[in-house]
Amino acid sequence: MHLTLDPNSQLPLYRQIRDQIRQLITGGALAPGDRLPPSRELARRLGVHRTTVANAYAELTAENWISGHVGRGTFVSKGIEPGPASVAKPARESTIAADGYLWTTLLDESHADDPLDVLIHDALTAAPDTISFITARPAEELFPVDDFRRCCNDVLKREGQRLLQLGPSDGYPSLKECLRDVLRRQGIAASARELLVVNGCQQGLDLVRRVFVHPGDTVLLENPCYPGAIQTFRTPGVKCIGVPVSEQGLNLEVLESLLGQNRARLLVLTPEFQNPTGTTLSLEGRRRVLELAARYQVPIVEDHIYGALRLRGRELPSLKALDRRGLVIHLNSFSKLCFPGLRVGWIVASAPVIERLRMAKQATDLHTGQLAQAALAEFCRRGLLDSLSERARTLYRTRLEAAEKALARHFPAEARWVRPEGGMSIWVSLPEGLDAGVLLFKARERKVLFTPGRFFYFQAVRPNTLRLGFAGVPPRQIEQGIAVLGGLLKAELRQRRREKPQPTEPARVALV
Repeated sequence: MHLTLDPNSQLPLYRQIRDQIRQLITGGALAPGDRLPPSRELARRLGVHRTTVANAYAELTAENWISGHVGRGTFVSKGIEPGPASVAKPARESTIAADGYLWTTLLDESHADDPLDVLIHDALTAAPDTISFITARPAEELFPVDDFRRCCNDVLKREGQRLLQLGPSDGYPSLKECLRDVLRRQGIAASARELLVVNGCQQGLDLVRRVFVHPGDTVLLENPCYPGAIQTFRTPGVKCIGVPVSEQGLNLEVLESLLGQNRARLLVLTPEFQNPTGTTLSLEGRRRVLELAARYQVPIVEDHIYGALRLRGRELPSLKALDRRGLVIHLNSFSKLCFPGLRVGWIVASAPVIERLRMAKQATDLHTGQLAQAALAEFCRRGLLDSLSERARTLYRTRLEAAEKALARHFPAEARWVRPEGGMSIWVSLPEGLDAGVLLFKARERKVLFTPGRFFYFQAVRPNTLRLGFAGVPPRQIEQGIAVLGGLLKAELRQRRREKPQPTEPARVALV
């Protein structure tokens, strides 16, 4: 395998390695099943640090070009179909027929290989003995399947014909009444005209973007933030600007400066257990955000999806509960508490806003599935949602504490992490100079998965960050997985110390 690197190129060395290996595969010089040199050996041959090669291997693995196997090495993936480099793709991603040139010209190839999609796919299809911290989703052992089955059966018996017919685009009335009761307990007084049922928070974000954001507009997003928000708002012609979120939370000084310098169309925030950092905006911070939004006349989109998962600390009112000017569009969902596969969420906003969003939803999918809505309404009426919420908070509190103890026990002292007050994940900052993508490449060989922080940034990426989703992982696996990651990190730091050049002793000069 012959590679040539240009140190004067603007393309980073690891990308040069990645691109050339990809070309060797697509050109047929490397065939499926061929073994690649170990990263240390290839680094020595190329005269680069082995982290450079590991970065290239990590990206090729994420794109499914190569795969690593514990104790055997790294190989070209068996599903690769050699061909012209300009059109070759991993076989798993190839869906265009041989005569489908029309589709290759119409489809945007820039979205053909999304490494995050590949990572999530790996998490959802991983072997049973794989420990996955990738997703932030409910623990399936909490799902009261029998109770929910009875709810479904009862509503079908009572109103089956009505449920299987087309229904109102703003939501099933019985569910809206239950949601209004939930909202009242959260300090939000919403009329039926101020509430819209949607297919999860993701559709809520998309509807808001369709109604409010147009080419030429500017949207302020947290950075880092939920990848689904990035995908939704970063559309052609729309300028997205990041408001920094650090371990201390949202930077309000930068937010004020950005609002003063830009005519922002929307401000999108997650005040409660922000994804991915887990930080919580203080009560004073929430009031200041509302004051800034009123001063600059910028609507706030509040993603409150983790709000019911406070695991410690005192409850804080949502932005919507504090809103006295009707500036907040409040999004929430059942997805983090129960049955995310049902895809049922809701939006709370002023009546004119809800009406515009309802019209956009009607044009998109007519309405959310009525059977799911009616069954969830019955589930709420029987008090099952409240009991499930309490059990979820108890379980996740135990798992959060297990993760924090494991991090303190196994991670090097140079690593830092946020102590979240709730939610489903922990945000970790590795020592400077380490790349979470390289760590993932090595951890995957030991059957441990997590999400590198780079997937949550759209500006000023910090490659030494990562997110550990703990909610769906039993405590024993949390301990085992974090022990593996900590061991890899400590080994990397020891290797770096050995490879670090020793300072030469200064020459001694005789004083006369």
